[in-house]
Amino acid sequence: MSFVRDLFKKKNTSLVFPLLYTPDSVMFPDTVLSLSVSSKYCINAVQEAINRDRLIAVVLLKKLPEQGDSELEFHEIGTLASVLQISPGIDGSQRLLLEGKERVKLIKHRLNNDYYETVLESLSKNSANVSIDNKELSALIKIAKEEFRHYAEHLKKIPFETLNAVQKTNYAEELCNIIGHFLPITHERKQEILSIEDAYKRTEFVIKILSQENELNEIQQKIEQKVKLKISKAQKDYYLQEKLREIKKELGKENDIQNEYEELEQQILLKQPPEEIKARIKKDIRKLSRLPPLSPEAVVLRTYIELFGELPWTSSQTAMPSIKEARAILDNDHYGMEKVKERILEFIAVQQLSPTCKGPILCFVGPPGTGKTSLGKSIARALGREFVRISLGGLRDEAEIRGHRRTYVGALPGKIILGMKHVSSNNPVFLLDEIDKMSSDFRGDPASALLEVLDPEQNHSFTDHYLEMPYDLSRVVFLTTANSLHGIPYPLLDRMEIIEIPSYTDYEKCIIAKQFIIPKQLKENGLAEVSLVWKDESIKKIINDYTMEAGVRSLEREIAHVIRKLALELVEKNKSIHEVKKCITEKDIEKYLGKRKYDPDLVFGDVIPGLVYGLAWTELGGSLLPIEVTSFHGENELILTGNLGDVMKESARTALTYIRAHQEELNIPKAVFEHKTIHIHVPEGAIPKDGPSAGITLAVAMLSAFLGIPVEQGWAMTGEITLTGRILPVGGIKEKILAAHRNKCNKILLPEKNQKDLENIPKEVLNELTIVKVTSVHDAFTILFQKKKQSKKASRNKTIKKEKSA
Repeated sequence: MSFVRDLFKKKNTSLVFPLLYTPDSVMFPDTVLSLSVSSKYCINAVQEAINRDRLIAVVLLKKLPEQGDSELEFHEIGTLASVLQISPGIDGSQRLLLEGKERVKLIKHRLNNDYYETVLESLSKNSANVSIDNKELSALIKIAKEEFRHYAEHLKKIPFETLNAVQKTNYAEELCNIIGHFLPITHERKQEILSIEDAYKRTEFVIKILSQENELNEIQQKIEQKVKLKISKAQKDYYLQEKLREIKKELGKENDIQNEYEELEQQILLKQPPEEIKARIKKDIRKLSRLPPLSPEAVVLRTYIELFGELPWTSSQTAMPSIKEARAILDNDHYGMEKVKERILEFIAVQQLSPTCKGPILCFVGPPGTGKTSLGKSIARALGREFVRISLGGLRDEAEIRGHRRTYVGALPGKIILGMKHVSSNNPVFLLDEIDKMSSDFRGDPASALLEVLDPEQNHSFTDHYLEMPYDLSRVVFLTTANSLHGIPYPLLDRMEIIEIPSYTDYEKCIIAKQFIIPKQLKENGLAEVSLVWKDESIKKIINDYTMEAGVRSLEREIAHVIRKLALELVEKNKSIHEVKKCITEKDIEKYLGKRKYDPDLVFGDVIPGLVYGLAWTELGGSLLPIEVTSFHGENELILTGNLGDVMKESARTALTYIRAHQEELNIPKAVFEHKTIHIHVPEGAIPKDGPSAGITLAVAMLSAFLGIPVEQGWAMTGEITLTGRILPVGGIKEKILAAHRNKCNKILLPEKNQKDLENIPKEVLNELTIVKVTSVHDAFTILFQKKKQSKKASRNKTIKKEKSA
């Protein structure tokens, strides 16, 4: 090395040397490197070095040359090396053995005919190499030696001479060169070590890399130990199983396990499964007997076989209550719902006449809180059968219905088979809750999987992917619930008998509260023996002022709130339950529940031209749909806001076209449409709205705004309109009328053809409403505006007469 330094000193610190470039090898000083070269430039450069003083500059390429590249890019820092040995290789290549001498910097390079040569500058600094004079550097050297020792202990491929050289050296540069040479890192990171000039930073970087490598080695060692333990445990288990088998053979207990398998087979056969199931069980039992009892495959197979023994195959619940008993059970559990009760009683009657008849598949559709799910339990009691419920809300994986195939680890049967596993008969009442809330994705479509379950022509041989054998579901009474039919695919809908569960009227809610909710809440809150009287007015106050719903869930919560307040008062005053005698009045309701939450009368307020209330149907029941119309000077355009759907927008354009076509007949001034912009808005813009049933409401609201005549307070309406002015029937009439009644709308405008739907409305509701049926838009306009037009005209004439007399 001193010889090389002397060369640089004599030639003013820079010399010209042949250049050897490598694509993926980094040469460090103080180390020996073997590499193969095949480039003609490199071979010629080596030959030139041999002819001179055997010294050659070794540098790493920045990137591999591409076809057409005339210039090569080299890293700036390299190593001056001595060629120790050269031998011919395969295909004209040469094998070199090089010894690194000095870290150098490439000043400039050029192509000298058939090889590259470069001007070099030495980077050796004696002051940086001496570690004794620098305490911090000395400490880093010590850390680096310790980290390298740990690394070498794990790798066990580092030569002893190298380890000895590392431990003996006190020079930071030499230490980093040796460690950098042996580290199994990328050539880019090795070049980074070579390129750092400051000895302190260079040593720090080497320590960082060593620490990372040691940490990875420790993790790898732990993983290898765990794998070895698992393998040795498996071998140990196999050895012990074989030993146990030989011991049992010597003790004469070899047949114990075989007897256990035979008992399992007999238990399954006693359930009288079909012949094909029996054959499958016998085949799997024979296979199981040949497997080691504690092997994973034996455990999986035994679990599969035991499932056949847990399923009901032929056992049925034949004891069924009489029609009278069933009716009493249904009436005791639920008020109203006559159609549902009638359908269940019909099934019981048919079952008594034909015991082998298939179970019905019913779908209860209605708003939340109307008792659809609890009705399933009541039906099971009325039929004298077991009850199974599974929730389908949010289900998006077909395997949840059909099960997973047994090839997968942790496979399970689907929800249908699992449900049947937990009952003892093959004809339970099976409730599929929230069937409209299913969705599909890349894992399949659960609704399509349910087709086989709910189809009477197919479900006698339902095949679960896990079970792999047909199972008879034809005797199961399937019930499903939904808030809306829109989310149910038509093929699935076609297989079910739809029964609508309508909203409750205030009268029905009052009866439900007195007969069901209040006794239940008194019992749950420990006040069952309290003498408590609820006045009808107090229950109605809760219904009207503290709830706004189609069902009775909120009503139950508010009644529970009142009862808990009573329980608190009783405990605080140390009163005995038997001493309390209380009548719950309207004042008590305000005291316990605070200020009213809903005020239907405030919905209307002052009557305003252009403001009309329609009736809408939603999954939560019926509701009011306020529509506002105004016009102002501007371009002739129609603005529609309020998150309206395409169908509702078309209804608005149809209504406007009809009114403009009959402008003279409706006595609308011509100035109304001249350079006017008409704006229609439906409040609660965050909620999407669509459908044709707001057609008549839109037309009335427009005419009210154009004439400046408000619609009388208390009116609500629904109906689809056509371009010729006809009013067509719409759906959801019962929910809409109940919503109007709930919001104190006592006058309702309906299409004439919806007369048949009024038969389903409770009489106590109809008695409080004025239902006006119309067949055309003209009839609706006449009823709503004729009297006001006449009064407005009379007042105008009266004003003119006064002006003339004056």
